[in-house]
Amino acid sequence: MYSAVIFDLDGLIVDTETIARAAWKRAAADFGFLLEDDVYQTLIGLTTPDIEVVLGRVFGDGFPVKQAISRAYQYFNEHVDRHGIEVKPGVAELLVLLDTVTFPRALATSSSKDFATRKLIASKLVGKFATIICGDEVKNGKPAPDIFLAAAKLLQVAPEHCLVLEDSDNGVRAAHKAGMTTIIIPDLKQPAKDVVRLAHKVFPSLHEAIPFLQTVIKQRSK
Repeated sequence: MYSAVIFDLDGLIVDTETIARAAWKRAAADFGFLLEDDVYQTLIGLTTPDIEVVLGRVFGDGFPVKQAISRAYQYFNEHVDRHGIEVKPGVAELLVLLDTVTFPRALATSSSKDFATRKLIASKLVGKFATIICGDEVKNGKPAPDIFLAAAKLLQVAPEHCLVLEDSDNGVRAAHKAGMTTIIIPDLKQPAKDVVRLAHKVFPSLHEAIPFLQTVIKQRSK
């Protein structure tokens, strides 16, 4: 029996990962480095401090990590200012469904509070999540469970009664460590085999996940 649902943000409800990937590649190239797709994929779901660690390990001491991160965020914001952010298919229907039954929900994102707020404004999703927990509000980012445990505490729901919707391997691992049930909606990459084993179900989009969530809601209302 599930009593609440926790959403990731990037790549799940907003289509930001393609924007971010282009921004990171461009920023790395500015400093003479090539950021391959497989390296970018390891950054998905991480907080900025953890991204610094990964990039430093991949590129070595010669890579200006902090400058590159600042440049990547600059390019990301410039794109958003010009084009906005698209909402992923199925989000609107899913939020309406949850509204009809007042099913508690939270947003748990590795983005900082300021960055997450910017994305919600650009995608016109401000006010859709009363409970939001961000990467700069917990000690350890995904794949540690901190952010999901904090979301459950804010929702006043036990972790085992929380259903998590995630697109990234790091997010699924974090939710599993928190003792929650996870649904994977892949975005830029298909989940790793070990990550699939941690999840309850995998759906190609939120549209396909809606019938399952309708069943969950019906069970809760009995």
